Amino acid sequence: MREVVLVYLDRSGGLQKFVNDCKKYNDSKQSYAVYRFIISINPSDIAELDATLGNHILHNPLQAAEIFQSVCFIAIKTLSLIEQLQTEAQISILLKPTHLPPLPSYVLSLSAYPFNYTSQRFYMSEGIVIAMGTVTKYTQGARFLCTEETCPFSEGRFRCIRVHCPGATESATVRTDFVCSLCSSPLQEDMKFRVLGDKQIVEMIDAKILNAFKGYSNDKSHFRIQAFTVFLR
Repeated sequence: MREVVLVYLDRSGGLQKFVNDCKKYNDSKQSYAVYRFIISINPSDIAELDATLGNHILHNPLQAAEIFQSVCFIAIKTLSLIEQLQTEAQISILLKPTHLPPLPSYVLSLSAYPFNYTSQRFYMSEGIVIAMGTVTKYTQGARFLCTEETCPFSEGRFRCIRVHCPGATESATVRTDFVCSLCSSPLQEDMKFRVLGDKQIVEMIDAKILNAFKGYSNDKSHFRIQAFTVFLR
């Protein structure tokens, strides 16, 4: 599937965009623990190249991102795109589909029961924004060093890093109680390598709320409308 990923990126222009993004990182004077790349993908085009990969992206996007991560790491090392990069774990890939199949199973509707949205795959959701919070910062990635000086993980390499994953809370990335996997000593964050991003909290409500303002009643005598929270990162 790595070959298919490389072929698709080359044909879609994503490879050239990736090279340009790497150049920006390489030319930057800032130190990064994590290098984040957003890759636009067309599920239909990928499915035509390889049905297995296309299905993997639609239903297991986190695992599919690991395949793209591997390809991007090999490309960076082969072409010497980012000199500071040391490990594959430093690459964070966000797959951004151009569209999803127009099927009911890909639509997230919080007014339908039962919900059954247990899989971590892509869904489409439409609603009305009723409130928006201010834009704040969150940690996309951070490097930690072992506090035990004799431990190999106390050196300035990227052996202990935390990368934010979709659905994770802030404490999963940055916390003070992480311990070294080698010697069990406390880990301390190297603040100069923290990577920040923007996040915004949005309150939305299902578009079916508009039915309540049409001026007439329907067969349902009782109904309840409840907002849901969306995190934009």
